[in-house]
Amino acid sequence: MGRRSSEVDSYLSLLDEEKQKRVALIRDLVHQMAPSAVEVIKYRMPTFVLPGKGDILSAAAFKTHIGLYPQPEAIVALQSELAGLKTSKGAIQLPLDQGMSLALVAKLIAFRLEALA
Repeated sequence: MGRRSSEVDSYLSLLDEEKQKRVALIRDLVHQMAPSAVEVIKYRMPTFVLPGKGDILSAAAFKTHIGLYPQPEAIVALQSELAGLKTSKGAIQLPLDQGMSLALVAKLIAFRLEALA
C-alpha cells in the first residue's frame, strides 16, 4: 500500500489555495493510479516513487505554474499532446491561469508506470 508523507503535507500547507488544490489533485491521481506509490521530497518538491522501481514524477508549485517532472522520455513520447504548454527536456509547465488537464496528467503517470513496470 502506498504512503502519504507528512513532508508533502507540510509542502502543501505552505501553498496558496489554488496551488495547493492543483498539487493535491496530482497527488491524489498518482495514488489512485499507483496505490503502492510512496511520497518523498526530492530537490525540494513532492516526488512520487514506485518502491524498488523509481520515480513516477515530481510536481511543484511556482509563481505562475505547476511544474511536472515526469522524466524526459515521457515528454518526448507525449510531445503532440503537450503542444501549447511550455516544456523543456525534463519539465512541463501547467500555467495557473489555465485549467489543468487531469487527463493529460493521467497519461503522463500511465506512461511512467509502464516505463517502470
